[in-house]
Amino acid sequence: MSPTEPPQHVRSTFGLREIEPVYLGDAWDGGWRCGDVVLSLVPDHARAAWSAKVRETLSVEGVRLARPVRSSDGRYVVSGWRADTFISGSPEPRYDEVVSLSVRLHAETVALDKPRFLGQAPVPPWQDVDVFVLADRAAWEDVPLRSARVGGPVETTSPEGERSLDLIRQLATLRKPIRTPDQLVHGDLFGTVLFAGAAAPGLTDITPYWRPAPWAAGVVVVDALSWGGADEGLIDRWSQLPEWPQMMLRALLFRLAVHALHPRSTPSVFPGLAHTAELIRMRL
Repeated sequence: MSPTEPPQHVRSTFGLREIEPVYLGDAWDGGWRCGDVVLSLVPDHARAAWSAKVRETLSVEGVRLARPVRSSDGRYVVSGWRADTFISGSPEPRYDEVVSLSVRLHAETVALDKPRFLGQAPVPPWQDVDVFVLADRAAWEDVPLRSARVGGPVETTSPEGERSLDLIRQLATLRKPIRTPDQLVHGDLFGTVLFAGAAAPGLTDITPYWRPAPWAAGVVVVDALSWGGADEGLIDRWSQLPEWPQMMLRALLFRLAVHALHPRSTPSVFPGLAHTAELIRMRL
């Protein structure tokens, strides 16, 4: 299916009437470049407007942040599209730098309040964003995936999904109480940080979760080990982060739950997660 091009009325509202859009692909989550501005379809209006408002004033040492571009009438989102300043770069397997960015970013976002939408429980039928909300809760609630059972039994679309559910049940017994406080974190840094040579890494968006800051770093490491070809030492190089083994465990449970719940999960995802699970078990 061909990507959806930003319609003319959206481009006009953002002051981009005469500029032909150029598709950017995965690096910008399917965004379209119009000169120095990128237009992107948003999966959730509330989250997109929140991210834009935060990125408008947020400053993080050693990070290039895409700033929101408001429409002619002051809106962040127009007909499901947002606009941001273009920053150069592409994702690279520089995972220690991504974890370092996570630490610096969350030292700044600790001052942010919890958005109201993060406290709202998904209601069936679930949208795409609801799957990630339910997967996040699964890693922390007393009975994993209890929230996901509101709409009926948890169903998966593959044998690998069932294996993810089995692994979640096993790993959940290894959880211990966490003392590190929750705060606003970006929970999807893997594959979204843009690198351009020696320039500071760049961020185009913030995907909000209300969890301890080391958990967000743990998600980066789990993703890098599972699918990014990262070396095992990545875990140990960040072992100074608070309650690190338990944060890694919860990050893994989160990703396993995404795999079990998401309708577009593929069989190729599970082997990497299973490998990462063994590495984390050794450190608990």
